[in-house]
Amino acid sequence: MSKFRILFPLLLSLIHFHTYYAVDSSCPIDFTYVETFPWDASLCHEPAQSGCCQTLHSVFGVGLAQYLKETSMFYLPDVDTSSSCIASFEESLASMSISAFLFASCFNDTGEFVNKPTTSCAGIITTQDWNQKASSPLESSCNGDLTGLTRCSLCVEAGLEVNSYLVSLQPNSTECFFFTILYAAAIVNDFGPQDPRIASCIFGIPLYASKSGKKWNSTNRKLIFGFVGGFVGLSSAVILFLIYRNWDKKRRKHIVHEEYVSSVKSRVPNTGAKWFHVAELEKATDGFSQKNLIGQGGYGIVYKGTVLNGTEFAIKQILDLDSKADDEFTNEAEIISMIRHRNLLALKGFCVTSDALKGKRRYLVYDFMSNGSLDEHLFGNGKKPLTWPQRKNIILDIAKGLAYLHYGIKPAIYHRDIKATNILLDSDMKARVADFGLAKQTTEGQSHLTTRVAGTYGYLAPEYALYGQLTGKSDVYSFGILILEIMSGRRVLDASEPSKILITDWAWAILKSGKVEDIFDASIKNDGPKGVMERFVLVGILSAHVMVSLRPTIADVLKMLEGDIDIPRLPERPLPLSHHSFQTSLNSSMSTNDGSSYMPSFSSSR
Repeated sequence: MSKFRILFPLLLSLIHFHTYYAVDSSCPIDFTYVETFPWDASLCHEPAQSGCCQTLHSVFGVGLAQYLKETSMFYLPDVDTSSSCIASFEESLASMSISAFLFASCFNDTGEFVNKPTTSCAGIITTQDWNQKASSPLESSCNGDLTGLTRCSLCVEAGLEVNSYLVSLQPNSTECFFFTILYAAAIVNDFGPQDPRIASCIFGIPLYASKSGKKWNSTNRKLIFGFVGGFVGLSSAVILFLIYRNWDKKRRKHIVHEEYVSSVKSRVPNTGAKWFHVAELEKATDGFSQKNLIGQGGYGIVYKGTVLNGTEFAIKQILDLDSKADDEFTNEAEIISMIRHRNLLALKGFCVTSDALKGKRRYLVYDFMSNGSLDEHLFGNGKKPLTWPQRKNIILDIAKGLAYLHYGIKPAIYHRDIKATNILLDSDMKARVADFGLAKQTTEGQSHLTTRVAGTYGYLAPEYALYGQLTGKSDVYSFGILILEIMSGRRVLDASEPSKILITDWAWAILKSGKVEDIFDASIKNDGPKGVMERFVLVGILSAHVMVSLRPTIADVLKMLEGDIDIPRLPERPLPLSHHSFQTSLNSSMSTNDGSSYMPSFSSSR
C-alpha cells in the first residue's frame, strides 16, 4: 500500500507530462542530432547534477540555431509549435536514460521559445531585425574554428558586448544573450551550430567524444582525470592571467573612449544647452529606427525624437568622416551658440559618445520643425503648393536670418550652404535657416580665401567655386538662386533644357522677352499683385548675378524685397552658364562685360 501511495502520484505526473507535451508533426526542427552529437549526457543521469538544465537548453539551442540558419527566425512562431518541439526533443533524449521528470523540471514552460517582441530581445524577431539594431564585432570574433581557449574567449567577450548593447535598447529584454549565441552559431560561423568545435564554445556544451566519435571508456576517463588533476594549477593561473589581460584591455579601451569624449566636449563652448546621454536619444528615437528618419545629407542624418513629456526634437547625427566629423560638430555647435534669432534654428543640446561597438558618435539636438523643409514643399510629391503669401513670407524670413548673420554678429558669419533643404518650416510656416556645419566666421570687411570650397553645386557663387573667394555676397548669390526657385517652383538645375540648365539663365531669357509672369509658378500666377511678385523675381536675378561687384548686400536685398529702396537697373548677364562651359563663360564675362547694357529700372511698389 505504501508503494502504491508513492508510485501513483508519479504515474499521474508522467501521464500529465506526456499529455502536456503531445508530439505532432508541427515542429520544424530535426532533433536527430541529439543522439549523434558527442555531448556528455552524464550530468543529467540520476542523481542529476546542477548543470543539467543548462546543458539540455544548450543542446536544444543547437537545433534552434539550425532553425535560425534555415528560416532567419530566432524563435518559434507560437506556443503549439514550441510545445511540439519540446516534446520532440524529449523523445530524442529517451535513449540516453534521462528521467522524464528531470526533463519536465528543466522545460516547464511550453512558451519558452516563442517570439515575444516586447520582452525577448529589443523587439528582434528575424535576422533582418538583428542587422538593423546590432552591428556587432561577432563577425570578426566568432567565425572559424573556436577550439582554442583564446579564440573562444574572444568570441564570448564579443557576445557579452553585443548583449550589453541590446539590453540598453530595451532594458526589460530577457533573451538577448541567447539570441547572440544563436546568431553567432547560425549566421556568423561557417562551420554551423552542429559542429562540436562551435557548439562546445558558443553553447558551452560539455563533450565526451574523441575525434573518432567513440565514447570514452572508464580507463580513458581515469587517465584524463588524472592529467586534469595535475593540470588544474597551471590552467587556473593561465585563466586568471587571461581574465586580467582581458580586463586591462577593456579598461584601456574605456580610457581611450573617455578621453575622446572629453576632448570633443572641451572644444564646445559653454552655451547652456543640455548635454544628452546617448541612451536618452536612443530611447527618444526608438533606437534610431528607420521610421523616425526624417532627413539625410552629405554631412549628417536627422531623426525625430520624442521625450517622456511629449516634446519633439530633431536629432542630427554627424556622419563619421574621421577628424572632419569632429570639426563639423564643434563648428556647428560653436556657430549656433552665438546666434539668437527667430529665423535661425536654435540648438537645444549636444551628445558625444564613443564605445567599442558603435565607435565615435556625435549628435546635435534642435527644435523639431513640424512642416519639414522648404524643399519638400517646393518639389516634394503630395504636398499642397505654397501660396503666394507663404512664399513671400518665407523669402523675407530667410533674408532677415541672413541679415542677422552678416550684420547682427561681430565678426560676421557666412552660412555657405543656403538651399531649399536647409530652410525649415515651423507649425506656422515661419522659415528658419538651419544646418550651420559649413558656416564660417571671418574678419569684418575682408574677403576670405579658402582652399576648401564647401557647399552645393548650383548654389555656389562663381568667384567662390572657382577661386575660393568667400564674402557675404557668396550667401547673397545662393539666396538669389533660392528666391527664383521659390517664385518659379523650378529647381536650380534642370537637365531637361541643356542650353538653359541654370535657373538664372532660364529666368533671364524670359525676362528679356518681356514675359516676366511666365517665371511665376502656375499655382501663384493669379494669387497676388503682379508688381510685387515681379519685384521679388528681379531681386532674385540681381542677387544671383555672376559678377560679385554687381550683387547687392543682404541688407540691400532685404530693403528691396520690402520695397524700402528701388531696384537698380539690372546689368546684362554673360552667355548662359551651362555646366560644361561654366568657367569659360565666367572668365569671358569678367573680361568683356563692361556693364554698359541695363534693363530698365524697377521702382518699388508694395
